[in-house]
Amino acid sequence: MNQIRPSAVAGLFYPASKHQLQDEVQAYLKQAQQIDSPQRPIRAIIAPHAGYQYSGPIAASVYRMVAERCANVTHVILLGPAHRVAFRGIAAPSVDQFMTPLGPIDLDRENIKSLEKFSFVHVSDLPHQEEHSLEVHLPFLQTVLSNFQLTPLVVGDCRPDQVHQVLDTFWNQTDNLIVISSDLSHFHDYTTAQRMDQATSHAIETLAYDKLDYDHACGRTPVQGVLLLAKEHGLTVQTVDLRNSGDTAGTKDRVVGYGAYVIS
Repeated sequence: MNQIRPSAVAGLFYPASKHQLQDEVQAYLKQAQQIDSPQRPIRAIIAPHAGYQYSGPIAASVYRMVAERCANVTHVILLGPAHRVAFRGIAAPSVDQFMTPLGPIDLDRENIKSLEKFSFVHVSDLPHQEEHSLEVHLPFLQTVLSNFQLTPLVVGDCRPDQVHQVLDTFWNQTDNLIVISSDLSHFHDYTTAQRMDQATSHAIETLAYDKLDYDHACGRTPVQGVLLLAKEHGLTVQTVDLRNSGDTAGTKDRVVGYGAYVIS
């Protein structure tokens, strides 16, 4: 019998009803603006992980590009920061499937097993149990990809080069999509957040991974790791969307920043 990690934030970060969730994700994707971008293959994306009313439109802007240009993707490597459990290294789950209201997603146990060679990668379900930074991406992925296996990794206290080592393990598998989950600045006023997030976006676009701090992005370490990978392989980063909660569903006195990026 398959072991399943059930949805932890359905009904909180996104709708618990299958049909309502389908409608909401499709609406975000339909409303997302199309932008011109290089037609090189998309190898990775960075997208936010807040409640859908806040960050859903920003995430949808890059997931629309995935829907249009990643038909060959059958494996998703998903990394996000730990919010609930403090630990060292990177946590991979032991279960066979992750569940959302849209149905189960099979985990790529072969990919996960291949990470056993790294002493900083641990099989541990506790960091995954209540973590939202990975889960909120799953309904988008289930909508824009026809069929895929998932390698979900929660990033704790580790170095960017360790994230890079993990990602590089899968580099030669061209049917992979790397998804990095991160919000940007937290709880500043609207003008301050805009200034900070524009500077962060510039650092991301120029692959200046060493210019990022935790004040700039809660998923700083996985973002830095994918930027190291992009620099090594001669990839470019394009900002697809850059807004904050004051633009979507919140007040402007205390906002959270959201950015969406495509790496190709």
